Amino acid sequence: MDNPTRKTAVGVTARTEPFMTLGAGTVQSDKFWRWGDDNLLPYALALMARRSTTHRRIINDKADYISGKGVICDENLPRLKSLIERVNPQGESLRQVLNKLAYDKALFGNAFLEVVTDARRSFLALYHQDASRCRVARDESRILLHHDWASFNPSEAQSLPLYPLFEEQADGTLRALIHYKDYEPMFSHYGVPPYIAGFGVSAIAYKTDRWNISRLDNSFQLSGVLLLDSAVDNEAEAERVMRLAEEKFAGNPGQVMFVIREGSEGDKDNSRFIPISSQNEGDWQALHEQAVGDIVVAHSWFRTLSGLDYASGFNAERILHEYEIALNTVILGEQAELMEPIRETIAATLGLDASSLEIVNRPPTRSKPIYMKVWEARKADGLDYDPDDERQQAFLSEITKYNIRSIE
Repeated sequence: MDNPTRKTAVGVTARTEPFMTLGAGTVQSDKFWRWGDDNLLPYALALMARRSTTHRRIINDKADYISGKGVICDENLPRLKSLIERVNPQGESLRQVLNKLAYDKALFGNAFLEVVTDARRSFLALYHQDASRCRVARDESRILLHHDWASFNPSEAQSLPLYPLFEEQADGTLRALIHYKDYEPMFSHYGVPPYIAGFGVSAIAYKTDRWNISRLDNSFQLSGVLLLDSAVDNEAEAERVMRLAEEKFAGNPGQVMFVIREGSEGDKDNSRFIPISSQNEGDWQALHEQAVGDIVVAHSWFRTLSGLDYASGFNAERILHEYEIALNTVILGEQAELMEPIRETIAATLGLDASSLEIVNRPPTRSKPIYMKVWEARKADGLDYDPDDERQQAFLSEITKYNIRSIE
């Protein structure tokens, strides 16, 4: 999938429908490694995320959980604190940049972070780069950025070295890119998203939704064949009659097939509609539910954290349990992968100790009322407690307020 570029038609093949709307073009450069057979795999992945509701929800939620509720650091390092509050001249915080990186990594299996400084290392700025714009150069030491890979023009591409190499730009800054990628055997240049095994079921979920929309647009009319008696002199007249009948009867083009047969003047009108009845509504519903479940599994995610089981009742305890599992199996690992290069970059560029830099995690719901005291909460959880301990006299609401202030 990440072989050198060769001449190939750009676009998703018919077998990947319904995600084929990328347009035509030809890639004719050997300056980069192709991302997908036609170098447009990111476009197909992005389009699928826009059309499959469950798939999109999981990607959004994973990005939000991984980027957490904010980033904190040692209060005695004001320069580091100032950096995480405003990590680039666009006014973005480190949490906002992390959210974009986590989203790209969940969607594409790859993410790109641009590092900007100067020769004196007097400042540091971090920018997210849209992964769909990036390709690995053939020498594997650089990244090429282009606005439209369906019509690649080398003169319009920007090239940046991979960190820790920096390259001076026209504005005098030094820039580099950090490439995050999910490991996959046989893929050395690009990562593969974890849900790749669920690519097909995401398409199934989209198609079943589209089928229901088609039925709704057609007012749940039956599909069928409409036989029309009509005396026509030529093909153009037959086409006109067919279009007129389609506008009058079809409701949703494609639901009704028209057959025009020539009738003599003496014959009576034998036009009639032959319905094509279908008893597969139950099969479609079961197929959709199975596809949704498979999407969750493919993402290594959890149903309650995706909002799938709220219809059967809001179970706070189950949400908390699944959040704890997700935290220890998915979230913390992804956070460590994102933060380690950032800590290293801050230390190497600004000479600051960034070891205290960490993401604040908070569960989506609470199982205990905020008016409980700490010792009461510990007692309810079966932990050791001391009602006379001053630290355990605080209310849970006070602890929550402190945590919120610490990341604002």
